[in-house]
Amino acid sequence: MSGWPGASIRVRLTAWYTAVFALMLIVYAAATFLAVRHEFREQLEDQRPDAPEAGAEERVEQQLREIAVVLVLGVPLIVLLAGAGGYVLARRALAPINQLGIEARRITADRLHQRLAAANAKDEIGRLTAVINDTLARLEASFDQLRRFTADASHELRTPLSVIRGIGEMTLRDTRTPAEYKDAMGSMLEEVDRLTRLVDTLLQLSRGEAGTVPLSREAVDLGQLTRDVVASLGILAEERQQRLTIDAGDRLCVSADRLVLRDAIANVVDNAIKYSPTGSTIAVRVDRNGDRATVSVTDEGPGIPPEHRERIFDRFYRIDEGRSRELGGTGLGLAIARWAVESNGGRISVDGTTGRGSVFRVVLPLARSGT
Repeated sequence: MSGWPGASIRVRLTAWYTAVFALMLIVYAAATFLAVRHEFREQLEDQRPDAPEAGAEERVEQQLREIAVVLVLGVPLIVLLAGAGGYVLARRALAPINQLGIEARRITADRLHQRLAAANAKDEIGRLTAVINDTLARLEASFDQLRRFTADASHELRTPLSVIRGIGEMTLRDTRTPAEYKDAMGSMLEEVDRLTRLVDTLLQLSRGEAGTVPLSREAVDLGQLTRDVVASLGILAEERQQRLTIDAGDRLCVSADRLVLRDAIANVVDNAIKYSPTGSTIAVRVDRNGDRATVSVTDEGPGIPPEHRERIFDRFYRIDEGRSRELGGTGLGLAIARWAVESNGGRISVDGTTGRGSVFRVVLPLARSGT
């Protein structure tokens, strides 16, 4: 059958069925013929001592030849009929797959919400249909995410470009003093810096999700790393008159890329500083829970409603668009944090009560002894 690469499954099934049936029929016919011949000859031997009949042996041989002719002519006919029946059965058995193909061709990029129907969800074709529907669901989610990302990225890039254009047009409209030109150029450079940070962050996130960022895993003291992050971001909390505390245990080592993990913790703490009110307290704690280490960041901000918690780590996702932009956020910090944590074998989650702050948790497996 390997010599028929272009044959359909229906033809190959029919050929296999016919070949197996023909082989079984030939074996059965040969065994039957041998058994009949043996029986005839035994009867002939039993008759010879008592009353040997003239021409009996010739009649037996003639009957055997007739039986052989019937078998030789009948076997191909039966095989041919069996092949035709097998073709019909294979066609009926594969008809649901043909129908699946017809329905699948109707599903395009604009119709990924449609699903294939199965007459029986418990048989093989039903399970195949379920697998295809699961694939379509993942494709639909990926396409939706891509559309949102394209729209959000366009919006994020258009905003600073519009600001730069507006400043340039306003500056060129009238003759201004050198100081005014300097202020205009400074404003334009601020927007350029924002664009640069946005593009660099997008590039880092894209490389990370594509798996092209090499990770240098090593034993990292999670408590010390978190203390370093808190110390570097303490100036931001002081500017907002916030109290940033750290409670980190010693000798909690994880196997991770130090720089990548540092970015994750820094983004989570920076997010808490941005969205916490003036005079509030942000508590960072590192402790052990079984064979895992947990970094928890508790703030006194507005909290995250339950319906937003699943998407808060998506790229460009913001609960309050206006407030996020006022604080200088790009909507990518938590997305990078999730990638950085998951690439090091951990997970990140958020909990809390609306209006009473949030608790971000980064959970990482502890490093084994000797690593």
